[in-house]
Amino acid sequence: MDYRSMGKTGLKVSELCLGAMTFGRESTEEISITMLNRFVEAGGNFIDTADVYSQGVSEEILGRWLQGQRRDDFVIATKVRFPMGDRPNDVGLSRKHILAGVESSLRRLNTDYIDLYQVHMWDKNTPLEETLRTLDGLVQSGKVRYIGASNFTGWQLQKAIDLSRQMGWEPFTCLQPLYNLLDRELEWELMPVCQNEGVGIIPWSPLRGGWLSGKYRREMTGPQAGTRVKQAEEMGWSETWSVYNNEHTWTVIDTLLAVGAETGKSPAQVALNWVLQRPSVTAPIIGARTMTQFEDNLGAAGWALTPDQMERLDTASAKRLPYPYDLQSG
Repeated sequence: MDYRSMGKTGLKVSELCLGAMTFGRESTEEISITMLNRFVEAGGNFIDTADVYSQGVSEEILGRWLQGQRRDDFVIATKVRFPMGDRPNDVGLSRKHILAGVESSLRRLNTDYIDLYQVHMWDKNTPLEETLRTLDGLVQSGKVRYIGASNFTGWQLQKAIDLSRQMGWEPFTCLQPLYNLLDRELEWELMPVCQNEGVGIIPWSPLRGGWLSGKYRREMTGPQAGTRVKQAEEMGWSETWSVYNNEHTWTVIDTLLAVGAETGKSPAQVALNWVLQRPSVTAPIIGARTMTQFEDNLGAAGWALTPDQMERLDTASAKRLPYPYDLQSG
């Protein structure tokens, strides 16, 4: 597995990031540990979790595994923002919640420092100055090495970068957004900001909950039982059948299957490799429930789609640009 710099920093991370959202939820601790060991065997060093994943269980599993490892070999990322209890200050990006969150994450992860600490989403109820100054303090204290954001809009990311620059605070070095062949809205605002500011991109859901894994075909009338897409219908998540069952999705999947047949790679590997080759992308986050899925995802690294194959996937997945992007596309 190759290594890439995180944005314009000197931090080197593996070109695939292991997402730990399934740890302690869909994946048992035993399977989670097996994934971690296999990821390291394949050359991976970048692991992403969050305090809210299974309400701390994901971090705890990762922390128990880390006890048997050389800590400095790994880049450990986690996040703060979402509710970790039912009290008023158990949520958000206030100084109180961030400081409580980082201490709890450090304890669960069994580590003295977090390599990448990310705010999980914008908090409209907390002044941005309060959030950014608190994060800067964590970097100055040594408890956090780098900071990043997830689920921001373009103006929110740019405002945060500009304010940090103005005040001399530690800037965001990466963005963790939704990005895949079916969801390319990142390219309208966020990707240009990242390219211009030297911010690395670590996309979540590069296979869109299994839509791009090869298990779905246009002749199907609904998701299979036990799949994430089926679960999304029940839980109200965004990757539902009702949202993605359309001609655009099936055109993308048809092209994905065709390119997969040409390359001898699985649809999931093709979809991940496409993300790997997009501008400013540092490392897509792979997450799996089973070792079979995980092994297939690892096969996305170590090769490259041809320019022609990239162009065909680009064309198939392109959507009509809304105003004012349509006027500025020429």
